[in-house]
Amino acid sequence: MTTPVEKEIIQEVADVIVTSESVVEEEVETATTSEIEAPTESVGAEPAAKTVIARGGGRGAIRGRSPRGGNRSRAPRERGEFEQVTIDARRVARVMAGGRRFNFSLVVVIGDKKGRVGVGLGKGIDTALAIDKAVRDAKRHLITVLRTKSGSIPHQVSTKYASSTVEIIPSKGRGLVAGSAVRTVLDLAGVTDVVTKIHTRSKNKLTIARATVEALAKLRAS
Repeated sequence: MTTPVEKEIIQEVADVIVTSESVVEEEVETATTSEIEAPTESVGAEPAAKTVIARGGGRGAIRGRSPRGGNRSRAPRERGEFEQVTIDARRVARVMAGGRRFNFSLVVVIGDKKGRVGVGLGKGIDTALAIDKAVRDAKRHLITVLRTKSGSIPHQVSTKYASSTVEIIPSKGRGLVAGSAVRTVLDLAGVTDVVTKIHTRSKNKLTIARATVEALAKLRAS
């Protein structure tokens, strides 16, 4: 049997053991919580700050450029001296050793609607190059049309070019009565009050346009 003194000693030892275990458990919980929460706070804070900077700055702020569309203003394009109309466009294929190569052939009519008109032919690997060549060719072959005060022509004229024959007849008060490439040439030349006829079955717009230009070049003052 244990004496009262021994019972008191055993009770004190038990109290000390329980107290130490509770202290250790508290320290473990505190350490675990700090280890888990600390990285979460540090990791979560930085991306939030970076996201705000990236969204607020934009490309212009990061690279030091002004935002797109700013206050840039383009100067209006000046209208050229001549108006131009493409009346025929063809794609031409050429067979080579490595395959087929394509070029473009364009017919352009230019004029200022004040008596000057020209027809040009241009060929190139793309349409832009072909148009530039055609316009330059038309400028080299400009003619000045002899017109009356009303915008008509002084007399009837007819011309044959290649396979196309064109006749132009003055007709007071009729306006411009023409079709195909003849109408385009006369319109850009500023000719009105005329009636035209194409006496051949040819549909080649290049030859029709050049026949019209040659007919206009034959006009003489009456």
